[in-house]
Amino acid sequence: MRVNTSGHHVEVTPALRSYAERKLGRILRRFDRVIRVTCTLTVDKLRHRAESTVHLRGPAIHAAAVAGDMYAAIDALADKLDRRVRQRKERLQDHHAIEAQKHGFASAP
Repeated sequence: MRVNTSGHHVEVTPALRSYAERKLGRILRRFDRVIRVTCTLTVDKLRHRAESTVHLRGPAIHAAAVAGDMYAAIDALADKLDRRVRQRKERLQDHHAIEAQKHGFASAP
């Protein structure tokens, strides 16, 4: 997966780009259907903001984080995205089979 990283009022250095790619790469461990990830890093005075959109089949997942340091903002962003992708994956699982087993319904052979 390639993370498209861009900056707004900040120069995205190779170190910052590789850090963002490594942190946002955790998403692949949770969900393998990722099409594209875009990340925008913004600096407004003392506020460092990291925003990201994960494009999947179906609705995209968006998250943003603000911190005093850009690396801390990327860490918070990765945590938020990881949590949202995990929730999305759990929602996609078929829960009907579990309920059928609880009530003793046999599946058709």
